[in-house]
Parts: sequence; structure tokens; C-alpha cells
Amino acid sequence: MNELFLLTLIAEPALEEPMVDWLLENETRFGFTSSRVDGHSSQLEGLTLAEQVAGRKRQQRFQLCVEKPVLDRLMERLRMDFSGTGIRYWIIPVIEEGEI
Repeated sequence: MNELFLLTLIAEPALEEPMVDWLLENETRFGFTSSRVDGHSSQLEGLTLAEQVAGRKRQQRFQLCVEKPVLDRLMERLRMDFSGTGIRYWIIPVIEEGEI
């Protein structure tokens, strides 16, 4: 079995539907999850006045568990299809995956 990784993507709310469509086209055997999240930072650059007052920025989080070859392909496609959109990401190894 290939190594598994958890890919987390953080995007602007306006990218929710395009990302869902994109992930559905490119999803793996594990599918993906999405949720609305609030981003917090001491950096005010890029925040609207309302976000500065609220102390948070609304964002959309997507998470998917992928095998290494799939991860490499997804990252390449993400960089091509969403270049310049400011999507943040991180990748961490999955120690165990299963269903109860």
C-alpha cells in the first residue's frame, strides 16, 4: 500500500463551489470533506475593515486523504488550475486510516 497523506486546503469563500467541483472531478477513493472556518492572524494585510473589527476572516477548508502518487498529481493540477488564488495548503503524513 502507498503512503497516505492528509492534504488540507484553505480557500476564500468565493472559491467554495469551484473547489467542490474541481475536487469531485479529481477526487480519490477516500473522497473529501469541507467546512467553513475562521482564520485568525495578527497580520491585517488583505483583511477588509469588517474582518479587522471581527478579528477573523471567513474561509473554506477542504481535507482529503490521498496516496503519494495521487497527491503529486493533485498538487500539480492545483497549481495550474488555481494559480494566483491564494489557496493555502499543508500536507501531513497519515499514520493510520480506517473505518469503525
